[in-house]
Amino acid sequence: MLEKVVSVDLIEVVESGVIQVRTKTAIMEDGKQISGTFHRHVVAPGDDYAGEDARVQAICAAVHTDEAIAAQTKYPI
Repeated sequence: MLEKVVSVDLIEVVESGVIQVRTKTAIMEDGKQISGTFHRHVVAPGDDYAGEDARVQAICAAVHTDEAIAAQTKYPI
Protein backbone atom coordinates (compact mmCIF):
# COMPACT_ATOMS: atom_id res chain seq x y z
CA MET A 1 0.00 0.00 0.00
CA LEU A 2 1.33 3.43 -0.97
CA GLU A 3 1.01 6.39 1.35
CA LYS A 4 2.05 10.05 0.98
CA VAL A 5 3.32 11.63 4.21
CA VAL A 6 3.95 15.38 4.36
CA SER A 7 5.69 16.82 7.43
CA VAL A 8 7.65 19.87 8.55
CA ASP A 9 10.99 18.31 9.40
CA LEU A 10 13.25 21.34 9.90
CA ILE A 11 12.66 24.82 11.30
CA GLU A 12 15.51 27.33 11.48
CA VAL A 13 15.52 30.87 12.83
CA VAL A 14 18.14 33.21 11.37
CA GLU A 15 19.52 36.35 13.00
CA SER A 16 17.12 38.71 11.17
CA GLY A 17 14.11 36.86 12.56
CA VAL A 18 13.38 35.13 9.28
CA ILE A 19 12.19 31.56 9.82
CA GLN A 20 13.21 28.93 7.29
CA VAL A 21 10.85 25.97 7.02
CA ARG A 22 11.64 22.68 5.29
CA THR A 23 8.78 20.37 4.39
CA LYS A 24 9.43 16.72 3.56
CA THR A 25 7.13 14.71 1.32
CA ALA A 26 7.74 10.97 1.65
CA ILE A 27 6.18 8.21 -0.39
CA MET A 28 5.86 5.15 1.79
CA GLU A 29 5.24 1.56 0.75
CA ASP A 30 4.38 -0.91 3.49
CA GLY A 31 5.91 1.38 6.11
CA LYS A 32 9.20 1.96 4.24
CA GLN A 33 10.13 5.16 2.47
CA ILE A 34 10.64 4.58 -1.25
CA SER A 35 10.87 8.22 -2.34
CA GLY A 36 11.21 11.63 -0.76
CA THR A 37 11.45 15.29 -1.70
CA PHE A 38 12.01 18.53 0.18
CA HIS A 39 10.58 22.01 -0.20
CA ARG A 40 11.83 25.12 1.60
CA HIS A 41 10.12 28.42 2.23
CA VAL A 42 10.65 31.37 4.55
CA VAL A 43 8.37 33.27 6.88
CA ALA A 44 9.66 36.81 7.36
CA PRO A 45 8.67 39.10 10.23
CA GLY A 46 5.36 40.71 9.29
CA ASP A 47 4.25 37.82 7.05
CA ASP A 48 0.92 36.12 7.72
CA TYR A 49 1.79 32.78 9.30
CA ALA A 50 -1.75 31.59 10.16
CA GLY A 51 -1.56 28.72 7.66
CA GLU A 52 1.75 27.37 8.94
CA ASP A 53 2.38 24.26 11.02
CA ALA A 54 1.54 24.81 14.73
CA ARG A 55 5.23 24.65 15.70
CA VAL A 56 6.12 27.28 13.11
CA GLN A 57 3.28 29.48 14.38
CA ALA A 58 4.58 29.23 17.95
CA ILE A 59 8.10 30.19 16.87
CA CYS A 60 6.78 33.10 14.77
CA ALA A 61 4.77 34.36 17.74
CA ALA A 62 7.93 34.38 19.87
CA VAL A 63 10.43 35.69 17.31
CA HIS A 64 8.41 38.13 15.21
CA THR A 65 8.45 40.96 17.73
CA ASP A 66 7.46 44.52 16.87
CA GLU A 67 11.18 45.33 16.60
CA ALA A 68 11.83 42.44 14.19
CA ILE A 69 8.86 43.47 12.03
CA ALA A 70 10.06 47.11 11.97
CA ALA A 71 13.57 46.01 10.97
CA GLN A 72 12.21 43.75 8.23
CA THR A 73 10.12 46.59 6.82
CA LYS A 74 13.17 48.85 6.83
CA TYR A 75 15.46 46.24 5.23
CA PRO A 76 13.30 43.74 3.29
CA ILE A 77 14.77 40.48 2.04
